[in-house]
Amino acid sequence: MIENRFQGRFLGVLGGMGPLAGAFFMTRLVALTEAERDQQHMPAVLWNDPRIPDRLAACFGNGEDPLPWMQNGIDRLVGMGAGAIAIPCNTAHIWYERLAAATPVPVLHIVQSVLNALRRRGVDRGRIGLMGTSATLGLGLYQRALQAQGYECVVPSAEEIERYCTPCIALVKTNRIEQSLAPALECIRLLRDRGIDALVLGCTELPLALPEPQRLALGLPVVDSVDALAIDALSWYRSESA
Repeated sequence: MIENRFQGRFLGVLGGMGPLAGAFFMTRLVALTEAERDQQHMPAVLWNDPRIPDRLAACFGNGEDPLPWMQNGIDRLVGMGAGAIAIPCNTAHIWYERLAAATPVPVLHIVQSVLNALRRRGVDRGRIGLMGTSATLGLGLYQRALQAQGYECVVPSAEEIERYCTPCIALVKTNRIEQSLAPALECIRLLRDRGIDALVLGCTELPLALPEPQRLALGLPVVDSVDALAIDALSWYRSESA
């Protein structure tokens, strides 16, 4: 039996999609925490399972269903005592409703976290440029939520996604991060030419491709889905611990 002093809520993180994005999310959880000592940080457990089948292939009917694997990871985390679940993978949120319905604890939604982050940045209207996977953008995961809140979405064409977003994300997944910057910047240039007011990095590999100095040089608000989800996870922990 676990002693009472070892009990308490912690965040469960379903990672592995891709592995570096999951690890990066954990790093950002720590970096975004205002703390003066170790004990003020949020307890978290990462289930970083790269065996989860490819989400893109499944969306387009060319691969194994990842849902049982994702549910297995969540079940493991809940079994360990997780009080909430964060999933640092945008495309995985295509299965969000089924995962949340089968999970007895809150599952944070990364798109809602991005909406919250836009408002914190003072962007409550306007034209939002979106970058992400072909499935996330093609199935309208962000567009539906943003348009419901009065935003206008500016999305790369299918050809532009395959030319810029897809290789950028693939380069990060294969640990060629420096090479991923060029296609990211080219996609951003196209979106800026179409008059965007803010940019959403709607894939958890994209923040690794576009480091902070590059974002500052753009001169427009950039919302990072990794940081947005991490901030909402920290808010959950503070509210539960109050």
